[in-house]
Amino acid sequence: MRNLTQDNITQAVIARFAATPDARLKEIMTSLVQHLHAFAREVKLTEDEWMQGIRFLTRVGHITTPQRQEFILLSDTLGLSMLTVAMNQDKPAGCTEATVFGPFYVEDAPTYDLGEDVANGAAGIPCQVRGTVRGLGGEPVAGAEIHVWQADAQGKYDVQREGLAQHQARGVLHADGKGRYHFRSILAEAYPIPDDGPVGDLLEATKRHPWRPAHLHFMIQAPGYETLITHVFRNGDPYLDSDAVFGVRQSLIADWVRQPDGTYLVEYDFVLNPRKDAA
Repeated sequence: MRNLTQDNITQAVIARFAATPDARLKEIMTSLVQHLHAFAREVKLTEDEWMQGIRFLTRVGHITTPQRQEFILLSDTLGLSMLTVAMNQDKPAGCTEATVFGPFYVEDAPTYDLGEDVANGAAGIPCQVRGTVRGLGGEPVAGAEIHVWQADAQGKYDVQREGLAQHQARGVLHADGKGRYHFRSILAEAYPIPDDGPVGDLLEATKRHPWRPAHLHFMIQAPGYETLITHVFRNGDPYLDSDAVFGVRQSLIADWVRQPDGTYLVEYDFVLNPRKDAA
């Protein structure tokens, strides 16, 4: 087709995907084009505005590194990450709710025995964390693999700090034979997402703050159960109702209780959803 106009270009582009062998890819690309073109028409997008958008996305790509995933931050702040979680992690009542993964998980976190200090020198008030991991039927999930990570008292994750010789405030533990876990760490504090890049500029332009309420990240895996990716949020945090990445769920809020010695204790029990294909 040579005589393309604003009225027929959408269908012309969609037609180019007709031979796509992957049916799901064809469905996604067809819908993507339809919605992108509809968006441009709805807002009457100018050429200058589109170039500004291209420059913005280029900056997002340039600042992204293995330690800083700006595209995840963009997805998070637009609510897209949490939307995909909500659509794909609709668990039965009683299961622990999932929330966003975030950009600061690493695969090579050190392994700790139960009771050890995963803070590993990170700045913060000492805190005890304990609870259980059970299945939906109430059965203890013995040996469940628990990944935990968090920011330090200054709101920084270890991967945001240059020159650290070892990981801090993150680790991998395993529940005991009765599904119980406990470890030492530091008090969770509210912190801003990285706002010195294009996502920060977008937040500033739209008069939004970059803050996340205090939380611990968890990823829990066990044979026969769906992997759970979630947070435990600190009750009373001023940003619970305006989380920059829309990740808060009421069921994930817990009390950090100050102890007589000035340390803190938080207790949280996780409930895993059995895998549909589990025997």
